[in-house]
Amino acid sequence: MFFIENTYNYCMSAPILATKLYIPPPRPGLVSRLRLVVRLNEGLATGRKLTLISASAGSGKTTLLSEWIALPPRPVGDGPGVRACWLSIDETDSDPGRFLAYFIAALQTAAPNLGAGALAALQTPQLPPLVPILTSLLNEIGACPEHLVLVLDDYHAIDSPEIDAVLTFLIDHLPPQLHIVISSREDPNLPLARLRVRGQLSELRAADLRFTPIEAAEFLNQVMGLNLSEADVTTLEARTEGWIAGLQLAALAMQAEKDTAGFIQAFTGSHRFVLDYLLEEVLQRQPPDIQDFLLRTSILNRLCGPLCDAVLDALPGSGQETLESLEQANLFIIPLDNERRWYRYHHLFADLLLQRLGNPPDFPELHLRASQWYENHGDLAEAFHHAHVAGDSERAGGLAEAAWPVMADSFQSAAWVGWVKKLPEMVVLARPELCHQLGRAFSDLGEPETSEFHLQNAERALDRVPSQAGFAPLSGNIALTRAYNAQVQGILTDTVKYAELALQLIPEDDVYHRAQAVITLEFTHWASGDLESSLHAIRAWMADMHKIGNPVFAIASAFAEADLLVILGRLHEAIRAYQQALKLATEHGAEAQQITAHHHLGLALIYHELGDSESTAMHLQTAADLGKRTTLVDWLHRWKLAQARFKESAGEWEAALELLEEAKRGYVKNPVPITHPVETLKARIYLKQGRLDKAREWVKERGDSIPDEVSYVAEFDMLTLVRVLLAEGSFNGVDDLLERLRTLAEAQNRMGSVLEILLTEALAHQAQGHALQALAAIERALTLAKPEGYLRTFVNEGEAMRLLVSDFRRKMDGHSHPLLAYADKLLAAFGSPSDSSITTPQSQLPDSLTPRELEILRLVAQGLSNTEISQRLYLALSTVKGHNLRIFDKLQVQNRTEAVARARELRLL
Repeated sequence: MFFIENTYNYCMSAPILATKLYIPPPRPGLVSRLRLVVRLNEGLATGRKLTLISASAGSGKTTLLSEWIALPPRPVGDGPGVRACWLSIDETDSDPGRFLAYFIAALQTAAPNLGAGALAALQTPQLPPLVPILTSLLNEIGACPEHLVLVLDDYHAIDSPEIDAVLTFLIDHLPPQLHIVISSREDPNLPLARLRVRGQLSELRAADLRFTPIEAAEFLNQVMGLNLSEADVTTLEARTEGWIAGLQLAALAMQAEKDTAGFIQAFTGSHRFVLDYLLEEVLQRQPPDIQDFLLRTSILNRLCGPLCDAVLDALPGSGQETLESLEQANLFIIPLDNERRWYRYHHLFADLLLQRLGNPPDFPELHLRASQWYENHGDLAEAFHHAHVAGDSERAGGLAEAAWPVMADSFQSAAWVGWVKKLPEMVVLARPELCHQLGRAFSDLGEPETSEFHLQNAERALDRVPSQAGFAPLSGNIALTRAYNAQVQGILTDTVKYAELALQLIPEDDVYHRAQAVITLEFTHWASGDLESSLHAIRAWMADMHKIGNPVFAIASAFAEADLLVILGRLHEAIRAYQQALKLATEHGAEAQQITAHHHLGLALIYHELGDSESTAMHLQTAADLGKRTTLVDWLHRWKLAQARFKESAGEWEAALELLEEAKRGYVKNPVPITHPVETLKARIYLKQGRLDKAREWVKERGDSIPDEVSYVAEFDMLTLVRVLLAEGSFNGVDDLLERLRTLAEAQNRMGSVLEILLTEALAHQAQGHALQALAAIERALTLAKPEGYLRTFVNEGEAMRLLVSDFRRKMDGHSHPLLAYADKLLAAFGSPSDSSITTPQSQLPDSLTPRELEILRLVAQGLSNTEISQRLYLALSTVKGHNLRIFDKLQVQNRTEAVARARELRLL
């Protein structure tokens, strides 16, 4: 997927295997473990965060939890009962993104909308920073009206320090609405000692889970129907140490044993020895056809009747009948759904069946039959697994190729690469399409250099193919991938070269990929500042998506169109673009509406600029609601940037800085040029805080030289550099740079950029004491801004800008100037709080400071003495002291320190 899909499109959710979220029902007739249920309830009622059940295989961990959950709801304090959710973990869950996706999906079985935004954020080509996602999820859990219990069953299957760290973070910050239960064969790598000391951990160990003599008697005689004497029960319980799996296997072995007392006396050894011995006994007691069924189907992670029939090449229906009989016989088989369609063997039982099966001659054939069945039923992941285990790498390679489009659309590139890494290198290198897909996958993962390596392999493989009739589109797609890689790397010449080549090679009837090539080519103009061409390209893309019946892509692309219009200074046209897209989304139902979070956020930002508080609040709330469920890959980044903008408008600068840092962590690499780097936005805020030292650090990192040539991409950096220089009182080269930036922006018709440059020019002239030039720049800015109704762009500049607008208004007083009403509106906005829905009231401003007083105040804030200020400004020392006294009077303070603090409070610095 290229620009539109990576940046301005939605992604399909990764598929969730529902049976992993199924809560196993309690098995009828089993021994009740009420003494342990009481322990579990105590951990819940006392507000502990975590319950750990750690014991070896066959200890009854899962059975105990299913019994506990099936009992009437457990009250927490005076609140309602607890809702339970379940996640059965296996080895495939050791990927952090996959684990979190299933973690949230499990929670959603009890609270359907919980964590929707976090789940959406995980569906990205590159796994985003997890702390913001986890924080968002925890906040939602904290707002949940119900108490939840989440069981993580078989956590020992996890082999990932990253997941251990994720779970540690969640537990450390867990709100009281959620209690986590971990079932594991071994202690997880979590801070158990710390949790234990803090009273936040409940534990059940192997000694707790063992059957007591009374429980063992009930199980052996009532459940298994053996009618053993008390002495025999005691002996068997002692020999197995109450180990439930051992007792169950012993009972199965004794069901056809006449001399049970002799059997029990001969029964010795460790758990593993006991299990091996009893397994042999249990298997030997089964009819030959059942033994064969058990052994040969042990290769399957999950079983259903038709799948077993296919693997065993048996008559249809026989597999389901056998599975049901095994369940009735209590033969270590566990149902995975209410319909008794899917099952699995107890893990311990499955391990030992596989060990006993060994490697028979038809072992590959069994796996290939399973692979074929899964392929026919659309589960390409399992199909690939069985083909790989069977050793049929050619088939596995073909399945990987077939799976790529679906996995790419659901942003599972990393998982798919994991598949292909299992294949022999010679198999991969022989398949041109598979090599290209690897190139595409590493593009999605943000590794263009690795992508290029695989694209070259694809070309070499293509050269070796005797007939290229079936590979006609491949060369064009390789060129398209290269164009995308070059765009991500900012190499515009290569982007153009490969996009043009892709257009030459991609067939005319392939509208979708040709449209991708066109928009990749046209979007190179964005980086150069030719936004009119980029706007034309995005509109052509949207029209193409309508033509091929993909209105959702067209809707999703509308906020790219609006972004361009805002930069071009056409705010009301951007509003219309958003509104048309929202209307189209309404016509196409819930799926289309789900991707409009960006549209409402964009409208909120524009209405905020226009000073329309009511519309801002309405669209911001809608954006927040949709954002919880959106699958837009860059939502977190854009949402945090917008929130930082609102906080900056409110004067909440520390909060704005924190949000900018979160936005930086949430950035997903894409071809759109970064024109407003987060570090530069932070430097702007440092200047507003009067933290010139921090702003200077930014200058030092990026370089303080004024370039000979200006560009659109560097424009915001250059304007910020100017502001730092103004704060330092350094004006050399500033006017020339601003003029060159404005000339370029005007030539490219970027009126939004021109407006900001004009305001910066006005501030620069003001700082240099050039009053007439400052007023001229303000008049031009007002003339440009009035038709669109800009407001916050002026107000956010603070007191210095208010003085400029006020001076202009005073100069024009008594004249019928067309800008007077607009100037009055801006001055009224300076004197009132920001949008109440997103800001806090500001303090009452003092009497206006003159430009010279503001200049001196800035130098005072920099720590200059009166003598140094007089030398810097070529003023008499007495004149500087006189200005200081007037500044103190207007700010109602007593000294220089109080003046600086008060000025920062009032946003004068």
